[in-house]
Formats: sequence, structure tokens, C-alpha cells
Amino acid sequence: MKPRHKRALIIVGALATLAIAAVLILNALNSNIALYVTPSEVAAGKAPQGQTFRIGGMVKDGSLRRDDLVVHFIITDMVKEIPVAYKGILPDLFKEGKGAVVQGKLDANGQFVASEVLAKHDENYMPPEAKHALEQAQKNGSK
Repeated sequence: MKPRHKRALIIVGALATLAIAAVLILNALNSNIALYVTPSEVAAGKAPQGQTFRIGGMVKDGSLRRDDLVVHFIITDMVKEIPVAYKGILPDLFKEGKGAVVQGKLDANGQFVASEVLAKHDENYMPPEAKHALEQAQKNGSK
């Protein structure tokens, strides 16, 4: 084999390896992405179907109830409300009337089945996405 052919073969092999690595990395990143959606967007049908996403807002006062190991509550952006079911242990800071972000999927009945629940860490903190979404929902709801 001529040196010119060897170099070409090495370059083609390196490009193929690089392409395979890029596809694997993009696939891994795509499967770990969780979009953030507000309760108003979920109610409007803008939530991704059959895909994991995050929904955030306030835990509605009086909505927290427990059925054996499943916790049910309502997440609201003060305009629309989404029922949530979560099987697991809630964070210590999770309370009614406080902000929370839940990750999971919508079921066929329109209930959000959470796989993870995140609670804010102090009295003044709210994720920027959640704060912006609440402000937008309140502004749009008052029109």
C-alpha cells in the first residue's frame, strides 16, 4: 500500500470515529434534557407528549394529601393548576404555599406523574425560570 493510501485510510477512520463519538454524545445529551414548562402551557397543550419535562410553580394550599406511598398535590402558576402524583420521599423544604419544580411525564388522564421533586432552599429563592413563568402567567391572566 502506498503512503498516500495509508494517510487517506487513517483520515477516513479518524473521521468515522469522530462522527460516531459525536452521535453518541448528542444522543446522551438529548436523553438527559428536561424542558421547563409552566402549568398554563401544560393546560394549553404545549407540553411535550411522552417525554420527560419539568413543571414549576407554587404548591397550592390545601392540596397536599397522601395515599400510602403516593403523595398528591397541585402545582399552580396562579392561573392554571396541574395535579401531580409523586411516589417517594419529599424534600424537607417542600411545603404548601411554597415554590417547587417537579420532573416527570403527563399520564393519559392529564395528571403529572413526577419522578423527582425539587423544593426551593430558602425563603427568598425561586428558580429564575419559575419566577419568570409566574410573572408571565399572572400578567396574562389579568388581561
